[in-house]
Amino acid sequence: MKFRTTIYKTTSLLFLVLILFSDVIYGQETINDTIIKIENYQKLADQSISSQNFEDAIIQLNAANELAFVYADSTALSNVQVAIAEIHYFLMDYSKAAEVANDAINLLENQNNPKTLAKAYGLYGLILTRTGDYIKSEKYLKKADDIFIEFSDDENRANIILGLALLNLKNGNLKVALNYLDAVIPMYNSSQTRYQKATAYINKAEALLLLYNGSQINEAKEALVQADQIKAGKNYAMLEIHTLRVRQMIAEIENDLSKALFFSKKYQALNDSILMRNLKAISRGAEIQTLKNAKEMIAQQKTVLEKQKRAIDFTKMGTGLSVALIVILSLLTLSLYKNNNLRAKANELLQDKNNELLLAKEKAEKASLAKAQFLSTITHELRTPLYAVTGLTHLLLEENPLPQQKEHLNSLKFSGEYLLSLINNILDLNKLEANKVEMEKTSFSLKKRIKDVLVALKKSADDRKNSLVLEFDSNIPSKLAGDPLKLSQILINLIGNSVKFTQNGVVTVRIKLLERVNNKAILHFEIEDNGVGISAKKQKTIFETFSQGSLQINRKFGGTGLGLSIVKNLLELMNSKIHLESQLGQGSKFSFKINFDVAEEVDKTTKSDKAEAKAINIAALENKNILVVEDNKINQMITKKILEKNNMVCMVADNGLDAIKLVEENNFDVVLMDIHMPGISGIEATKKIRKFNKELPIIALTAVTIDENLDEFYRAGFSEIIPKPFKIEEFFEKIYRSIENKNISLEG
Repeated sequence: MKFRTTIYKTTSLLFLVLILFSDVIYGQETINDTIIKIENYQKLADQSISSQNFEDAIIQLNAANELAFVYADSTALSNVQVAIAEIHYFLMDYSKAAEVANDAINLLENQNNPKTLAKAYGLYGLILTRTGDYIKSEKYLKKADDIFIEFSDDENRANIILGLALLNLKNGNLKVALNYLDAVIPMYNSSQTRYQKATAYINKAEALLLLYNGSQINEAKEALVQADQIKAGKNYAMLEIHTLRVRQMIAEIENDLSKALFFSKKYQALNDSILMRNLKAISRGAEIQTLKNAKEMIAQQKTVLEKQKRAIDFTKMGTGLSVALIVILSLLTLSLYKNNNLRAKANELLQDKNNELLLAKEKAEKASLAKAQFLSTITHELRTPLYAVTGLTHLLLEENPLPQQKEHLNSLKFSGEYLLSLINNILDLNKLEANKVEMEKTSFSLKKRIKDVLVALKKSADDRKNSLVLEFDSNIPSKLAGDPLKLSQILINLIGNSVKFTQNGVVTVRIKLLERVNNKAILHFEIEDNGVGISAKKQKTIFETFSQGSLQINRKFGGTGLGLSIVKNLLELMNSKIHLESQLGQGSKFSFKINFDVAEEVDKTTKSDKAEAKAINIAALENKNILVVEDNKINQMITKKILEKNNMVCMVADNGLDAIKLVEENNFDVVLMDIHMPGISGIEATKKIRKFNKELPIIALTAVTIDENLDEFYRAGFSEIIPKPFKIEEFFEKIYRSIENKNISLEG
């Protein structure tokens, strides 16, 4: 008897649990179905807004609002209210839009839904801009911006940037508005953001006309052309009104009064039509609001009936649930069986993937080899014309140019040195990242080096209507020891980057002495601009190789995306690190610190040596017979003139075969041998000469990269190697050293 009672109680308890469980499931399904209905209403409303059918959109959103209210879903209710506020904003019913947006914000601030809260903040900020409350508007737009920055949500943040642009345009801060607009336009790339992108272009046209009093009218017209292309075939009535107003401004600036009157009338007619459409939609919304209370009562009664119906169906569902539990257990058993089979297949798949990875590794190694071969070839093609630039610059500087010409030639020489360094660093980027590039240590004047950089970039700055400002700490020692060429490369990349992304602004270079202890000086460098800025998301990748803001930024501003990557690697080579602070529309600031030696001691040990080397070169190389083996006619002429200016006798051979013949027939003191030539290469020609002349100094004067090929050159019989473009002092010093080494060998 006791056993039966226990069975009865257990069965009853199980049945009760099944009923309660069914109630929970049913209730959850009902809520899920309601949320789906609310989302469907919102999608229909979005479609109606896209087709400018605001009356239907209000009907759909009110239906969604009623469902959310009846089922007391605060998340759904706040989402719908944001959408209702947005549609009243489109209808220019700003008081109603502000009321609903404020209600939505009050709901959202008590929920864990930060992105929707940010959208509500942004919308409220736009509404306040339209009502003229600019201070409060900026407060809410900044709140929204902070949230989207935290979530790295650039897509939604773009709308906030556009809102800040409109706020500054309305508030009269036209230059700030233009910065924001230039920053946001490249962020709108998808088809869903056509309306916003067209809005940005139209407002840019208006800002240009207002800021420059019509002097930038062509750029304003170009912005309108971009807007027209985007909104072609679309029913963007509000944008068309704005476009007509801007076209009227352009006509007035051009004194075309008939065209201005035409656009004014067209603007007034379209504006009246839109106002009537908006009033009709607002009236429809008011009618729906008067029926809301009655519908709420009906909805509540319907809910009661549904609960009664659920109570009737619970018993039936209990039986069905029991059967479902048995089916689930059966399926679980089947699942375990299949799981074992899947595990076996997964092992086979893993083995296949390992094989694929091995193949991919082999392909990557082949690609790396191909890259190295390509870089070797392109190096020669880049260095050869650069040799002509630097060589001709040197010759012109030696011919007593006018003072203004000398300044230009010095800038050209400096730019040539920088370009050579840039080529080397691009081609050796892998070595840079592996810290295999060696640092030089020479004495230099930092102030002169900075001024050379600014002179080289002045034309670019003038073209963009930018000012270059130098703030140089007077306590910095006049002479430092370090690698000035690599420092110039860092500064040119950073300053050039700021100039490129700033227009009508200021680029400031600040250099401060942080600390000086004995012969060590710690300097702090800053490059600051007030240009378009860099998004928080892009700041994480901006220092990667070939990284740029976007395809639009690449098309507008140009560049390879290598500059900041080279800066980062060079600074790491100098035991330093680059820092970046930036906000879209407000500019950027790059900063870093470098330790230098103070160069007074270095100068004492090197100046006399350099003077002696120079004197020896000039005295010892007169009347020496030099053979130049070079197939490039311009390079032949440059090398010959440099030698003859120092009273050397020069003969030229166009190829390796002619060089061999001339060496057999003449008594040369030195041969300058190019490597890449038609017929036989410089290496092959040197090998053949060495068969009958072991002592003749042969110097490889070459544009190929030699870092990895030194042994090959020396095995071929070269005495020295001079890479093109060369420094003149190094060029003569190596020629002299080769001749001296030959004389010592003969005397021995």
